[in-house]
Amino acid sequence: MARHLITSALPYINGIKHLGNMVGSMLPADVYARYLRQRGHEVLYICATDEHGTPAELAAKEAGLPVDEFCAGQHDAQKAVYDGFGLEFDYFGRSSSEQNIEITQHFARRLKENGFIEERAIRQVFSLADDRFLPDRYIVGTCPHCGYDKARGDQCENCTRVLDPTDLIEPRSAISGSADLEIRETKHLFLLQSKLAGEVEAWIDACGDTWPTLASSIARKWLTEGLHDRSITRDLDWGVPVPADTWPELAAEGKVFYVWFDAPIEYIGATKEWADRAGAGEVRDWKSWWYEPAGADNVRYTEFMAKDNVPFHTVMFPATQLGTREPWKKVDYVKAFNWLTYYGGKFSTSQRRGVFTDAALELLPADYWRYFLMANAPESDDTSFSWELFSSVVNKDLADTLGNFVNRVLSFSRKRFGDTVPAGAEAGEAERKLGGEIAGLLAEYERHMEDLQFRKAAQALRALWSAGNSYLEEKAPWLEIKTDQDAAALTLRTAMNLIHLYAVVSEPFIPASAKAMRAAFALADDTAAWVTAEEAAALAAVPAGTAFTVPPVLFAKITEDDLAAYRERFGGEE
Repeated sequence: MARHLITSALPYINGIKHLGNMVGSMLPADVYARYLRQRGHEVLYICATDEHGTPAELAAKEAGLPVDEFCAGQHDAQKAVYDGFGLEFDYFGRSSSEQNIEITQHFARRLKENGFIEERAIRQVFSLADDRFLPDRYIVGTCPHCGYDKARGDQCENCTRVLDPTDLIEPRSAISGSADLEIRETKHLFLLQSKLAGEVEAWIDACGDTWPTLASSIARKWLTEGLHDRSITRDLDWGVPVPADTWPELAAEGKVFYVWFDAPIEYIGATKEWADRAGAGEVRDWKSWWYEPAGADNVRYTEFMAKDNVPFHTVMFPATQLGTREPWKKVDYVKAFNWLTYYGGKFSTSQRRGVFTDAALELLPADYWRYFLMANAPESDDTSFSWELFSSVVNKDLADTLGNFVNRVLSFSRKRFGDTVPAGAEAGEAERKLGGEIAGLLAEYERHMEDLQFRKAAQALRALWSAGNSYLEEKAPWLEIKTDQDAAALTLRTAMNLIHLYAVVSEPFIPASAKAMRAAFALADDTAAWVTAEEAAALAAVPAGTAFTVPPVLFAKITEDDLAAYRERFGGEE
């Protein structure tokens, strides 16, 4: 079986993420990783908090905490939410780790040795009150385009225009609020992407055609517009330090690497963190996943991210890797997503617009959200979240189609045949027809999962659930039992085998509910990781005589009163 390396875009450290962040990276990566593990592949799913950059320092200042303490607390808070969503990272690291510092500095040294980093003098805003140079985001003022009075020096969040600090009206320091600013000369390091453009383009030509259109089109747009040399250092107190043995003057000035230089390298850094934390007697070789002579040439690497992260992962990070002249593993497949919007408007961390992941888990169990988000994943276009759509999907697919099937089959069988799976008649034409249909739908589900087409996979999964309901309605065991108890027992035994099959194949989407379904049957040797086509057709994994229990209601319906409360708390259509 293949070895699969999976990464999802690093969630930024300043606050709990919203549902758009979840569906655009971490959740689909988890669904895919779970599926691959079930199919017998060796999988390493790596993620981490992205902890450097101006927003982290500003958020820490606002919270009244040292930035390292702030980041440590936020890392734990985010990890708790991801645990609540059932995300099974093999390792969830931190970009501020010693491992990431070590590898980032190594990359920088190699790039310099190969002529792809140079020192340049630039003119930058200096705050006399703060006695420091200010990165663009440390400068705020009034946007000249829309008049928003809290625009940053790099972009206006209100109208989204890209800005230069000198564009702002009445600029001031975000640290002290002082307007006592002047322009001074300082030095920074630049990654010479222009010298690597041809190599990046050749690499994308070799692999980019297999990517989704969204990812490849964004990457090629950046190449068409031309790769410009990019500053990769900043004047911040928090970040990966410029190594003093290579750039002593800049190190003495306290320069750190730009967050978008070190953040993608953290995928490697977090893998080394994972390896360094191996238990007693356990050997973990991080280079076998990332360094081709060590074994990474046998690894398939898949990245998950929202579309705004695509340029950095398909252009800047590969340029960084190529420029080291070392055989670092580069991405094979980039799964990019469009936006999940909230009633057509953007989710916003800073404005707290939309449903955030911690609040989502307060309302309902994780599986409700996991299934809805993947069934409506913004793969080809932006998708608009609404409470009306959410309740419709939960009630129809989860409560009615799956949950009701499980409850009615097990409850009815226990009532009429006791607490073990009934034997009944031998399988007949209806069961053979059902088995063929289930095997075909399972193959369709597998194909969509292999292709990372999650909405289509969810549709195929829903069709598997629906097939059970159609069979139950056709056979009507509540009528059969009046004239032929063996026929009714066969129907219920077949339906129970469907429940077990659903438990196995639904696990990537709804792991907690799948576990509850599987636990309903007292199967001592139930170690099946997946269901083969032959097993799907036979529907015989749960034999007659197997003890079972009726689990609590898997999915409670969302009522109109619930909807009204959700709209009042989070807002609805404006």
